[in-house]
Amino acid sequence: MKVHNSKIFVDTTDETDIIDISHKVKEKVLQSDVDSGNIAIFVPGSTAALTTIEFESGAINDLKKAIERIAPKDMNYEHDRRWGDGNGYSHVRAALLGASLTIPVFNGEPLLGTWQQIVLLDFDNRPRRREIKIQIMGE
Repeated sequence: MKVHNSKIFVDTTDETDIIDISHKVKEKVLQSDVDSGNIAIFVPGSTAALTTIEFESGAINDLKKAIERIAPKDMNYEHDRRWGDGNGYSHVRAALLGASLTIPVFNGEPLLGTWQQIVLLDFDNRPRRREIKIQIMGE
């Protein structure tokens, strides 16, 4: 069994960013020389998340609106009262979506649906440089 550890970096803004990282993940799989196995993708931190979606403007806007309905920015968050940093909503949003994904590798490529892309969601209220850890395991 091969285990290949790597990382990618993504710069974000101070809004809810949803960024397609599929091509970067695919590059790491090609570099790993794993034909069959799994990819574990993880974003450290408590204000960002990972998921999959059809990365087109309609679906992205729908997702942003749904996230705003579930955890609105203008709600009263205890985290904000305690720390005064105004990003309580970002912690809740990230917790709901999760910090990691596991995706199968088949024939040397991530096994994604035709219209399915891997996305980073950064909810923090300030620009960030996100480091995303990638571990590819298999044969």
